[in-house]
This record gives sequence, structure tokens and C-alpha cells, in this order.
Amino acid sequence: MSSQPEQLRDRTKAFALRVIRLYRSLPYKTDAQVLGKQLLRCGTSVAANYRAACRARSKAEFVAKIGVVLEEADETVLWLELMTESGIVPLAKTEEFLREANELTAIFAASQRTARHAA
Repeated sequence: MSSQPEQLRDRTKAFALRVIRLYRSLPYKTDAQVLGKQLLRCGTSVAANYRAACRARSKAEFVAKIGVVLEEADETVLWLELMTESGIVPLAKTEEFLREANELTAIFAASQRTARHAA
């Protein structure tokens, strides 16, 4: 059985891979590519920055790094919403993706709160 940090590391990596696959499926139109590159940047950054947070050398460093993860996860939600609401990607393709992005955002917000207030 793996620990929670390992499970989240795997989950954020799987999320990043989904972001990459979605980006590759986008139409080659300017709006889709611009929004897609933003999504690609922040969606993969969630995994990379979470790994960095796991290696934090202090509580303060962890809180700061998990804050970056939270920002990137929330930004991912925005790009997914914009891509869906603008009609670039159908809701059927992003619905589960948005749910996962929102769950990750909530997890990292709670982690940040907990870490800030831990003794």
C-alpha cells in the first residue's frame, strides 16, 4: 500500500499525461492552440511542482511550494472551462477532466491550510 504523497504523486502525473493527450487532440486553430499551450503548461506543472513540494526542506518551503501547486491546479480549471465554454472542446470530453482538476485544487487548498496551521 502506498502513502498519500505517493498516491498524489501518481495522481498528478496521470493528470499531466491526460493534459498532454488533450493538447495533442486539439484542432490546429489559433485559439485552440493558444489556450491549449496554457493548459499544457499549467496542467503539467501541477505534477512537477507537487514533486518539488514533497522534497521541501522546511514547513515554510512546503507551504510556499504547495501554494504554487494550488495556483497551477486552479489555473488548469480556468483553461479547461474556457476551452469548453468557447466550444473548442465538447463538455463530454472535459467533464471528468474538470472534476479531477477541481478535486486536485480542493486537495491542495486543504493541504496548504493544514500545513499553515500545523504545530
